[in-house]
Parts: sequence; C-alpha cells; structure tokens
Amino acid sequence: MSNSWSFVLDFALLSFLIVIAAVLKARIPALRKLIVPTSMIAGFLGLIVGPELLGWINFDKDLLGNLVYHLMAIGFIALSLKERQVENSPAVINSGLMIVSTYLIQGLVGFGLFMILVQTLYPDFFPGVGLLLPLGFGQGPGQAYSIGTQWEELGLVGGGNLGLTIAGIGFIWATVVGIILMNLLARNKKFQKIESGPVKTHKQMVERSEPDEISLSDAIDKLTYQIALIGFIYLVTYLTIYGLDKVLTPLGTFGATFAQLIIGFHFLIGSLYAMFFRTVLNRLKNAGLQLEHSPNNFLLQRISGFSFDYMITASIAAISIYALQEYAVPILILTTLGGFVTIAFLLWIGPRVFPEDKLPNVLGFYGMQTGTISTGMALLKAVDPKFQSNTADNMVMGSATAIMFGFPLLLLLNVPIVGYVQNQPIMYVYTLIGLLVYFLALVGALLYRTRKTV
Repeated sequence: MSNSWSFVLDFALLSFLIVIAAVLKARIPALRKLIVPTSMIAGFLGLIVGPELLGWINFDKDLLGNLVYHLMAIGFIALSLKERQVENSPAVINSGLMIVSTYLIQGLVGFGLFMILVQTLYPDFFPGVGLLLPLGFGQGPGQAYSIGTQWEELGLVGGGNLGLTIAGIGFIWATVVGIILMNLLARNKKFQKIESGPVKTHKQMVERSEPDEISLSDAIDKLTYQIALIGFIYLVTYLTIYGLDKVLTPLGTFGATFAQLIIGFHFLIGSLYAMFFRTVLNRLKNAGLQLEHSPNNFLLQRISGFSFDYMITASIAAISIYALQEYAVPILILTTLGGFVTIAFLLWIGPRVFPEDKLPNVLGFYGMQTGTISTGMALLKAVDPKFQSNTADNMVMGSATAIMFGFPLLLLLNVPIVGYVQNQPIMYVYTLIGLLVYFLALVGALLYRTRKTV
C-alpha cells in the first residue's frame, strides 16, 4: 500500500477505536458509571492492540506524535477565536493564580526529585524530565509531547514519549483516583456546603454567535469558513516560527536551543494570534464595520472538541512501552509523588480561595490539573449536576488568565535544557530557585487576595 495512505489509515483507525470506545461505554454498566472520557478509553484500546502489545494494529508512532502536535494547536486556536461574555470577577483572577501555582508545585516536586535522582541513582539522566510533570499532568498530552519532542531534538532521548506517558498516567490519577477522592470528600463535613439562605442558581456563561451574521448558504459553508480561519492563523503561526528559527539558529548554541523551544510553543503563538484576530474583529464591529462572516462560537467549540478528543486518543496510543524501560521506575515515582502533592496542595488552597463552593472547585480543578478540562468537568458534574456553583466559569476563564500568569513558567522551562546542552549544571539550581520564588509569590498573592474569606 502506498505511503500516501499512511496518515489517512491511522486517522481512520483512531476513528474506529473512538466508535468502539463509545459503544463499550454505552453498553457496559461499569464504564458508564466511570468518569473516564471516551477518547481516553479509545487511546488505551489503541495502546493494547498496537504494535508493542497485541500487534493487531501497526500504528506509525511518529505519525501519531505529529498528529498530537498539530491537533493541539488547532484546538487552542479554535478556543482562542471564541468570544465569551463573562462578568468580571475576582474569582477569575484567583482561578488563574491557583492553576499556575499548581503547575509550579508540580514542577518543584518533579524537578527537585530528578535533581536528587541524578545525584544518586541515575547520574546520566536529565533533571528537566521532572518538568514534564506539570506539562503532562497540568497541561495535557499535547504540551508534554510538544516540549518533550523539542528536548529530544536537543539530545534528550525519548523526550516526546516521556511526556505522553506522564500525561497518560495523569489521566489515571484524574479518573480512578478522582473517583476515590470524590467519594471521600463528599462524606467529609468540611467540604459539605452549609446553606445560609435560599439556594442560588448560578447564571451560566453563555457563548453567543453573531445574530446579524449574513447567511453563508449561498457562498461558503459555515464550518468551512471556521476551518479556513483556523488554517489561516496556523499559517501565520508557521511563518512566525519559521522566521524565528532562521534568525535564531545562526546565533550559536543558545539561539539554536531557543529556536527549538519556540517550535514546542507553537500552540501558544497560535493562541495569541487568534486572540489578536478576535480583538481586531471586535474593534471593527464596534466601529460599525460589520463583516460578512464571523467566527461562530458553536462551531469553534465543536472543532476544538474534535481536535482534543482525537489528540487524547492518539497521544495514549502513541506511547512506546519499550522506550520507557530505562525510565520506568523514576517515572512511576515521579507521577505517584506528583499525584499526592497535587491532591494535598488543592485540599489546602482550594477551600481558602473558594470557601463557598469547596467541594466542586477542589474536584473540578483536581480533574483539570491531572488530566484535561473534560475530566475536571466530569468530576464537577458528579457533585454539582445542575452547575449551581461557579466552578465551570472558574475553570474555563481561569485557564485564560493562567496564560498570563504562566508566561514566566514557560520561560523557566528553557533554562535547564540550555544548561544541559551547554553543560552548565548551575542552571539547574537557577531553575529550582526560580520555581520556588515564583511559587511563593503566587501563593502569597492568592492568600492576600482571599484573606477576608478565610
């Protein structure tokens, strides 16, 4: 069979696995009761029937990895193009601070652990592997694979696969451990909401599409137009990355290293361009220049949902068990320690930031900080089926503000790999100090902002 079929065939096989997973979840009572996303079930099915276990499906692991890389950017661009009307609330800022604080404590634990392992049992390891913990747990398989792959280009063997594996284990913490945590907290009196008056129904965040948008039925399909917008922004993203690579690579080792890291942050560059494009459209509209076609929130949400579902399935199916043999024990220690630290930190900070809705917020953010926003929403729905709390808004809009607070963390990710390439271990110490200082600053800001509610 021609190589031209490779991509289409793997995509079709992923589709087949998703259909099988959806049928299994609908028909098997035990799976119905679990909060495991269908895409995650499909991914583990792909891992089982893949070339390294049963060998029924011969997936191209590199192709799956590329699919994860690009679907993540497409999903983020689609989300960033959407327009939301949300009341300005201190909770949104607090949510962003809490999200990035969780990333930082995961990074401190992971990086600190691997620095100890490098000094004791595994002297040949790169300590920066520990930073894949907040990427895999907190940000998901796409980011973990993207950054890990760029580190691979700079000498870290199996970096992309390590990122996928940590993210896959994170899903297990989000779902299996999440169910156990949910049942324990639901019985804890400290997390049971005490009603002091009539029950408030939370006003849900509403996403609006343009009411006066000119029909596209005679010109171009609405879905086609949304995909075209995303494709255009992704083209601009590619040209930006390509241009920076050409400028930075001739500058020596540091420039080449930084250029590779920028390639790993393609999703962030695409998101920034999408938000800028959305802002320009809004300004044109306010100036009275109504465009014929506008981004459609409903369709953009569907596109992002499609992208992330296939990304999760492909990311788990792409895990190489053989390539993990050297890192198996350290990764198991890393993810176990990281999981318990994440629980402990959110149990401590969550009630202080959200004293009125402790249970839904702690569970929702835990599911998001170990899996994705979908696992967080699933845990939230289990304890707040009518979405009476403000948790859903906190998670969605907090993720947007987290981009702003998380930027220094993204810069810190560059430091250890530069130290690795240039053989300057002192940069590992600088990284650890930077993580600690920024963590204390954000937690201090959170405690100060919520001091009246504790």
